[in-house]
Amino acid sequence: MTFVGCDLHTRQQQVAVLDTTTGEIREQQLLHEGTTVEDFYAALPRPVTVGIESTGYAIWFHALLQRLGHTVLVGDAAKIRAMVVRKTKTDRRDALHILDLLRHDRFPAIWIPDPATRELRALLMHRLRLVRIQTMLKNGVHALALNQGLARGSKLLRRAGLAQLQALPLPPYTAQRRDQSLDLLATLRTHLDHLDDAIAAVALTHPDAPRLLTHPGVGPVTALATVVVLGTVSRFPDSKHVVSYVGLAPALSASADKYRLGKITKQGSALLRFVLGQAAAHASRLDPELTRTYRTLAQRRGRAKAKVAVARKLLVRLFIMLRDHIDYDEFRRRGRAPVVAPG
Repeated sequence: MTFVGCDLHTRQQQVAVLDTTTGEIREQQLLHEGTTVEDFYAALPRPVTVGIESTGYAIWFHALLQRLGHTVLVGDAAKIRAMVVRKTKTDRRDALHILDLLRHDRFPAIWIPDPATRELRALLMHRLRLVRIQTMLKNGVHALALNQGLARGSKLLRRAGLAQLQALPLPPYTAQRRDQSLDLLATLRTHLDHLDDAIAAVALTHPDAPRLLTHPGVGPVTALATVVVLGTVSRFPDSKHVVSYVGLAPALSASADKYRLGKITKQGSALLRFVLGQAAAHASRLDPELTRTYRTLAQRRGRAKAKVAVARKLLVRLFIMLRDHIDYDEFRRRGRAPVVAPG
């Protein structure tokens, strides 16, 4: 058997290879040029297990190794770094460290979605980026209007507000910024409409997303994001692990007999946290229990923390619906969801 610890970069990789038959370890740097990488891995004695850290540019490498019939393990980068005894960091030491974790069965492997799920994640992330660009442009337009004494709030980008904005006598460069921003916003809106149509079509035909759509306030984007981020929900022992996985659990600071809960960890999917936050705003108006939760916490802790608490409760509900294969009506019939401590 062959174990490979791989420190992967964009243009090259450092590998440490162990042949368990001979006990020999060899090290090598591979440049990502031509067929160098494929030739190297194709020549290794089988079976082969390759370990790499989680990264955002390894899809091609993952696909290559799977095509060659090798086992690929992707590890939690933070946990791998935490297991390093010596803090001096080099590519050689990183590759050898990964190899050591593999050979001693200590490698912190994480779940990897299949190619179809990765494609849907990429689609949803693309939409999220466009939404953030749209928000940035809207904020710029609002700032421009306020600097000219035009305060219309959310009505600025509606028909009457736009007419007032476009009628403002502005210096040449300011007028150019206004016109270009409005043009970009119109283009983005068209792209987002097309994306939303595509996402809705996929969500309706997905095996699991339609049951999530039965929950008030949950639309196609939230439903699809939940199923593609969580993946196989049976891998989570309980709802607490799901909340922690998404990064909606409060950080814990403990010293001696003192415990303090802080802000949410945000160690998880930014995509799912974002869409759950949006869905929470709608669900807190449509579901009686979530309405009570929001109003109570908003009075005691403020609206921002109340929104996070509702998003957390909503995530737990969606997890239960997926785990138990039930819709919203059946969830309500069974009783309340388990209570999750507010942040």
